[in-house]
Amino acid sequence: MTSVTDDLRLAADFAPATYDDWRKLVDGVLKGAPFEKLIGKTYDGLKIEPIYQRAHDRAPIAGRAATKPWQIMQRVDHPDAVMANAQALHDLENGATGLEIEFAGGPGARGFGVADATRETLTKLFDGVFFDAGISIALNPVVGRENAGTVLADIIEAKGVNPADVDLRVNYQALTTMAVRGAAPSPWSEMTIPFAKVVGGLMSRGFKGPFVLADGRPIHDAGGSEVQELAFALAVAVAYLRMLEAGGMALDAASKAISFRLCADADQFLTMAKFRALRLLWARVEQSCGLAPRSAFIAAETSWRMLTQRDAYVNMLRATMATFSAGLGGADAITVLPHTLALGLPDAFARRAARNTQLVLLEESNLSKVSDPAAGSGGIESLTQQLCEAAWTLFQDIEKAGGVFAALEQNLIQHKVATTRAMREANIAKRKDVQTGASEFPNLHEAHVAVLDVKPAVPAPLAAQTITFDALTPIRLAMPFERLRDRSDEMLKARGSRPKVFLANLGTAADFTARATFAKSFFETGGIEAVDTSGFTDPAALAAAFKTSGAVLACLCSSDKIYAEQAAAAAKALQAAGATHIYLVGRPGEQEAALCAAGVNDFIFAGGDALATLQQAYRLME
Repeated sequence: MTSVTDDLRLAADFAPATYDDWRKLVDGVLKGAPFEKLIGKTYDGLKIEPIYQRAHDRAPIAGRAATKPWQIMQRVDHPDAVMANAQALHDLENGATGLEIEFAGGPGARGFGVADATRETLTKLFDGVFFDAGISIALNPVVGRENAGTVLADIIEAKGVNPADVDLRVNYQALTTMAVRGAAPSPWSEMTIPFAKVVGGLMSRGFKGPFVLADGRPIHDAGGSEVQELAFALAVAVAYLRMLEAGGMALDAASKAISFRLCADADQFLTMAKFRALRLLWARVEQSCGLAPRSAFIAAETSWRMLTQRDAYVNMLRATMATFSAGLGGADAITVLPHTLALGLPDAFARRAARNTQLVLLEESNLSKVSDPAAGSGGIESLTQQLCEAAWTLFQDIEKAGGVFAALEQNLIQHKVATTRAMREANIAKRKDVQTGASEFPNLHEAHVAVLDVKPAVPAPLAAQTITFDALTPIRLAMPFERLRDRSDEMLKARGSRPKVFLANLGTAADFTARATFAKSFFETGGIEAVDTSGFTDPAALAAAFKTSGAVLACLCSSDKIYAEQAAAAAKALQAAGATHIYLVGRPGEQEAALCAAGVNDFIFAGGDALATLQQAYRLME
């Protein structure tokens, strides 16, 4: 049967649109400005074009099979093993398909973690968990502590469970742990054979693994770039490959023993491209080793550095985008950090939200139904290729330095990450990189967010570390603005009121609203409450209102036209009324000298260093 719409071609009367046609229209809008103005760049200098044509010649990248859902991993990090067990059982009963076990002192503990990995603790932790029931367990042992992998293996065998029926990933990650600590107990060459024996022992007992984790999180956590994260993960994986081969393992078996983990953040396209790129990079390593490329197991964790303490519910939105991107990028397992983790140990509601973020995307949005849906997308294919090329070059630099451990000893990796972090922090300070609720659109009256009243476990001291180098210390991007908000809270508690800035709005609402709105957001990101006004034309009335506001700072807000007519007189009136510092919203242009002479001390505008201005404001109020 033929439908009446079968021959209906809605665009039949229009000529096909081409890239050249689009460029002509764009050039007309640019009016002589260079086209490069529209090309964005990542922190690695990779180009992001404003439009792409479809990449018809690109095939899907082999990864997680179509229709196969990724594993919904739930973080288990309560210091008390009994409480951690109760949380784990509840998670498994309510949608989680795997458990991510973090121990105190580990690189992913985030200040908490199960207290230790003794047999007594792990027995309590896994009480009532059926190891062969199809759930996934990702164990993250901590270097220098109890060997959680062999302890859990003993518990599983004691229960009479066939190791081959257990989906257990033992994420031994000595190199990444040492990178975060900035220290190692001995040279890597002395650790490789004992490490390989531990892995070989688990394999000989029938566990499928994988058993070692090439983890890119330390780079991402420390403020590094996508290329740096990929190159580091690849270099760590190659170091483990050499380690296992030196321990007597065949290369093919060694390759299968290695898994990866990357961070997923709210940048959809870069996250998708990063996960796709890792598969291509590892396939190239395997081919170079004479191995047939296989689909590596790649886990994802939502970004720690993007979490904010302020307006914490926005973290749910960030986690949703990160999960979406990692899932479409082909991640085999995803761990969502609960939205309150930056504040403390998450409660049942935060853990439920973390689980349900994944469940909605899998069960209701059906994101796992298509394998590599980004294949052929011009933009994502371009980013994937650029990431591969740049990461491979950096990986080669690490290899030339003697491998990843030697590169860490030489601080080669750390210096590159520090350079990127400095650029990132500068953009955060200027609010070019926005942290919603922290550096933009703050809410000074947000409600208290609950976390569990639990003190972190304090792990036993490590043995002497004989080798030291610069640590890859985790950061959160919102922290500089959060420190100002904390200072504001302290002042509110001590004085009964927050620090204030008086918005000296000039003219009518049409004149000042846009810049007054900017000023309010600008100052309140630092915890300085904006005292809004309805607009003034009389300097005397303006001065009187300032005196009753309780503020010592004032900010002029209006249009350039009104500034030219009224700003100088207004500034003089505010200064006479006791304003210790006067700001003006906007770039001063030719009026700068006259405005400064009248008493204006600073100009605030988009792209300026907001953080430095706010820090100075607190010094002025001391």
